[in-house]
Amino acid sequence: MTDKSTVSVLGTGIMGAAMARNLCRAGLEVRAWNRTREKAEPLAADGARIAATPAEAVEGADVVLTMLYDGNTVLDVLREAAPALRPGTVWAQCTTVGVDLIGDLAAFAREHGLVFYDAPVLGTKEPAEAGRLTVLAAGPGDGEGRETVAPVFDAVGAKTVWTGDDGGAGSASRLKLVANSWVLAATAATGEVLALSRALDVDPQGFFDLIEGGPLDMGYLRAKAALVLDGKLSPPSFAVATAEKDARLIVRAAERGGVRLDVAAAAAERFARAAASGHADEDMAAAYFASFDEPGRKA
Repeated sequence: MTDKSTVSVLGTGIMGAAMARNLCRAGLEVRAWNRTREKAEPLAADGARIAATPAEAVEGADVVLTMLYDGNTVLDVLREAAPALRPGTVWAQCTTVGVDLIGDLAAFAREHGLVFYDAPVLGTKEPAEAGRLTVLAAGPGDGEGRETVAPVFDAVGAKTVWTGDDGGAGSASRLKLVANSWVLAATAATGEVLALSRALDVDPQGFFDLIEGGPLDMGYLRAKAALVLDGKLSPPSFAVATAEKDARLIVRAAERGGVRLDVAAAAAERFARAAASGHADEDMAAAYFASFDEPGRKA
């Protein structure tokens, strides 16, 4: 893959925009598309070409990278792009789609002769902007596909963890759900700790002092708690609405596997209540507000 190879980025939200910028910085030719064009246009200053349609974005591309809301959106957008897709193009599918639609995505890739990589990423806004994501990847290890996609993964991530040679098997997406189950549980628990502290008239700092340096201490807990306590929930690193979507993907995947995840199911409902009370577009730490009946409650 040469420095002038073309990467089409479909979806330029919080994560997709940051990934596109890092692809530009790595010297790759980037075309960016987003349903709401205004979200893609700032990338022109970084050297990206803004496409009016998915088909325009993918025409002649070496790699198509999808970073959209969910699996159904990915399929809808790729169907729009289908007339311009070239057989042999590498498709790096980075959206968190769960396990239900992996087969459909892989089937679409086969139908159009695409080299499919299941490649969700771990990380939020800040590591995405710094090019420090962890890419979880599964896809062909033979041929030119992996050589073609490796510079893309290197540009957006600090590490690539290969989970298999068959993207359609969904091994990367399954690992992503396991990782996200922990992240979302920790986020929900952080909100509940702060809410209980308020209810019992306990200074949260007393709790942080109590666990400091021990096995219960965690940088993530402190970081998410600070967003709530300092009222810095916007712009989000990972939005409440997206967290709810991922939590429901986790619950459904577990049910398919014959297990019940009470905490994940409860977290999904907490995110849903927080979204309904006006916090959908804030950082997922705003699940804190699900503990209160008053929509405008402050920490």
